[in-house]
Amino acid sequence: MVKGLTLGFATLALAAASAATSYKVTFYEPVMVNGTTLKAGEYRVEVDNDKAIIKRGKAVAESPVKVESNDAKFPSTTVRLAGTQVEEIRVGGTRTKLVFEKSGVATN
Repeated sequence: MVKGLTLGFATLALAAASAATSYKVTFYEPVMVNGTTLKAGEYRVEVDNDKAIIKRGKAVAESPVKVESNDAKFPSTTVRLAGTQVEEIRVGGTRTKLVFEKSGVATN
């Protein structure tokens, strides 16, 4: 009984660890993510391992991303841009920083 119970907890923990994490971000002007232009507005960012999917309705952009942890929590969500290219998203209320890979060609 204990052996089966331990296996059940291990499976549950593994499923939770592999589940995608999601955040909300607002872009106040059009931005580029891995070659895709996203209009200003509120988006959901789903992070699954080393990939971020940013979406709102039919607008979707995918990009390789590195998830980093800051020493202190970020007071608010901020987006760091290089021109119009998203470089980082610092998630407010967490220590999470999403660093986007620099690649892609504009496709609209």
